[in-house]
Amino acid sequence: MTTTPRFRRRALAAVVTASWLTLSACGATQPGQADQSQNGQSQSGQNQSEASEVAAAEILDQYGLADMDARGVIEHLDTMPVAERPSTLLASVQPTELVLTDTAGGSIATLPMPDEQFYLAVAPYEDQTHDCLFHSLTTCLGEMAGEPVDITVTDEAGQTVLDETRTAYDNGFVGLWLPRDLTGTLTVEHDGKSSTVPIATGDDDLTCLTTAHLT
Repeated sequence: MTTTPRFRRRALAAVVTASWLTLSACGATQPGQADQSQNGQSQSGQNQSEASEVAAAEILDQYGLADMDARGVIEHLDTMPVAERPSTLLASVQPTELVLTDTAGGSIATLPMPDEQFYLAVAPYEDQTHDCLFHSLTTCLGEMAGEPVDITVTDEAGQTVLDETRTAYDNGFVGLWLPRDLTGTLTVEHDGKSSTVPIATGDDDLTCLTTAHLT
């Protein structure tokens, strides 16, 4: 597996804004739309690869993410206290790539996700939730920040893939690194309440789970 980032540049702030709306974790975009919009520019991107890499390196360095791969960036941003998260950095976890958008400078950088791992962000709730497809590391919030939860993931064959007690991050999410191409169920338990929901970790699946209603 390579950890060399794959980077692209957007010149206009308007384009960056539109791109973010497409990639937003709390929107209605389907997986792969970001790739479709960018693949048409692959030839011109090759001609500008040197400038693109410089621009992307500047993004990562500006936000203290230099030399990190996708997993490192995700874990750094998702566990960061909400009050300390950069207001001009948007980070969308897609099934196959992490998309970083610098809204101040008008640039986008993409990092490939691990080949064998899938990141699923889970925000269990009791009273209030929000629609979420792709996890936004710097914007979306759940209601259970700092709360302990018991999480069990089981595959289709009934085998336990994960069984852990975790503490929700300051944003109310718990981040799970799961095997790719898994289909199964996730059970969350907290304070005598529980929720079981179906999950899948393929290239067309969602990285944000906000439907685990604890009852």
